[in-house]
Amino acid sequence: MNQMQKMTHAAQEVGVLLQAKGDFLVTAESCTGGLIGAVCTEIAGSSSWFFGGVISYANDAKIRGLSVKKETLSAFGAVSEQTVKEMCAGALALGGDIAVAVSGVAGTAGGSPEKPVGCVYIGWQIVGQDASVERFQFSGDRQAVREATVLAALNGVKERLSSNKK
Repeated sequence: MNQMQKMTHAAQEVGVLLQAKGDFLVTAESCTGGLIGAVCTEIAGSSSWFFGGVISYANDAKIRGLSVKKETLSAFGAVSEQTVKEMCAGALALGGDIAVAVSGVAGTAGGSPEKPVGCVYIGWQIVGQDASVERFQFSGDRQAVREATVLAALNGVKERLSSNKK
């Protein structure tokens, strides 16, 4: 199974879980540039479980589109646990029942010793619950980092839906 097939399979599994609950997924994407949403909307009928999302690549898009605080970006940077938590909250404010947010350094440049290329923060939040965030260190080229991020993001949604019974 190639990476696209793995991502599509993960999205299909997310869709089944969401439909069973009558819930919707909303996304807040930075380093993936909308790839999570694209993978989800490749599936026929995904409008019954995929709400939509925001591609917030620039900091201003995070501020204006997702209500991320300027102070958070100044203090911690766009690639941080704090920013991703605020991205989750901003996405849920738009709609949906579970949010996934991603921000990272996809590469090939732009990394730092603290946040090297491949460093990605992924956050998940279910309405009425606190967000949880994990830091990942992916390897490979820009596309490999983006695809690994999508897969980890969707697998995290599956885990949270499976363990959170309504």
